[in-house]
Amino acid sequence: MLRHPAWGAICLLAVILILCAASLCTHAGRSTSSYHLLDDEEEEDDGGDDSASFSFSSPRATPDELAFGFYDGTCPDAEGIVASTVRELFIADSNVAAALVRLFFHDCFVHGCDASVLLDRINGGKSERDAAPNRSLRGFGAIDKIKARLEKKCPETVSCADILALAARDSLVLVGGPSYPVLTGRRDSARSFHDDVNVPSPNATHAMTLDAFARRGFTERETVALLGAHSIGKVQCRFFRDRIYNFAGTGQPDDSLDADMIGEMRAVCGGAGTAPMEMGYYRQGREVGFGAHYYAKLLAGRGILRSDQQLTAGSTVRWVRVYASGVRGEEAFREDFAHAMVKLSALAPLTGSAGQVRVSCSRPLE
Repeated sequence: MLRHPAWGAICLLAVILILCAASLCTHAGRSTSSYHLLDDEEEEDDGGDDSASFSFSSPRATPDELAFGFYDGTCPDAEGIVASTVRELFIADSNVAAALVRLFFHDCFVHGCDASVLLDRINGGKSERDAAPNRSLRGFGAIDKIKARLEKKCPETVSCADILALAARDSLVLVGGPSYPVLTGRRDSARSFHDDVNVPSPNATHAMTLDAFARRGFTERETVALLGAHSIGKVQCRFFRDRIYNFAGTGQPDDSLDADMIGEMRAVCGGAGTAPMEMGYYRQGREVGFGAHYYAKLLAGRGILRSDQQLTAGSTVRWVRVYASGVRGEEAFREDFAHAMVKLSALAPLTGSAGQVRVSCSRPLE
């Protein structure tokens, strides 16, 4: 891929602008697109906390350790190979997009974006893939295919962590999500962290979800924006069956669910066949795709997962309302989501001499 000499500077400026919309700049302010969608009462209730402004700092690292065009001199076609392979996989099976985004999230939530989630068992010890929240993860084969093509073109050069970060972004674009800048230069972890896997549960309460994200440095606003990724993909019935039959041991469905939604969920999950029973946040025409329709569904009591519906149960409902407020809300959501993904992508990367560049994404170097 040919690049204009000024491309690197333009991309760097783009990220600087994104980060300066956040609190990494000394005098950060709100994103105006969503700020003006809040009514006066909600603005007063804000109390000046940072849930309404972005904070791109991370617990262990900053994006400054990564770079644009990291592979320009060693593997100039790297990002193009990732993008073209993801597109090829998406054409064959559109479900791969949601799988890769989820895989990336689960990786970054445990010791940062270091591809540790991709490792198989090492010397008999359990890997992150064995942890309960990760047993339903998919997309490993897609990453392996991308890695194989990169190894053929540029052996021992492009890290699995960077592949995962780029593939997640490219997947989101393919399902109608916003594009955002991805810095590269991550290296791969040599070990997995089975005992440290602690991602928010599908049945998490409002408080539990906020706490899990806050411990990774995310604000309330960023948390609500990131959960908008649930607008793509499908949820297996086993993750929400209790909500429609015996919620919290009551013998009744979850009373936060819309009555018609309960019927729809039971229709999908009541079968006894071998076909996968799953649901998504469908738009018109039953198309699964990225968008703020997810938040409108929550306001209507049509959240599939309890953790989703819980976003309307506390202070986070103000951001749900903002994102569900028509065209302007959609614009605000896309902007906020892009900012939050840049921040997620920068969580505790291994750079420089730390970590390694695996030849196989499922096995550390000998």
